[in-house]
Amino acid sequence: PRSTLFPYTTLFRSVNAVIEQESAFRPCAVSPKGAQGLMQLMPQTAGDLSVKDVFDPKENIAAGAKYLKQLLDKYKGDTKLALAAYNAGPAAVDAASAIPDIQETRDYVDAILKKIK
Repeated sequence: PRSTLFPYTTLFRSVNAVIEQESAFRPCAVSPKGAQGLMQLMPQTAGDLSVKDVFDPKENIAAGAKYLKQLLDKYKGDTKLALAAYNAGPAAVDAASAIPDIQETRDYVDAILKKIK
């Protein structure tokens, strides 16, 4: 039987893998598309999550983990869809009703899943 800690262990491992994939553990990372910090939060997402300093590791991780948990809840625990939404945005996942046919997103989901196994 699964432990009651299972969802939290999965979330912790997912957050760690997202940080590794998104920023290579660099708190000051900025992507060409404008994503910022360890978990590469987009400015709109950071604002929605009331992040004051996106480059503060503690704040960035707390917000990124909260957002990832929101996505896991939205997609009823489907890690693949949650990760795809983290990368491509929920609108892209909702429009496709699946992982969107975007190579970057497919590669992203595959890379994260390999890291958390």
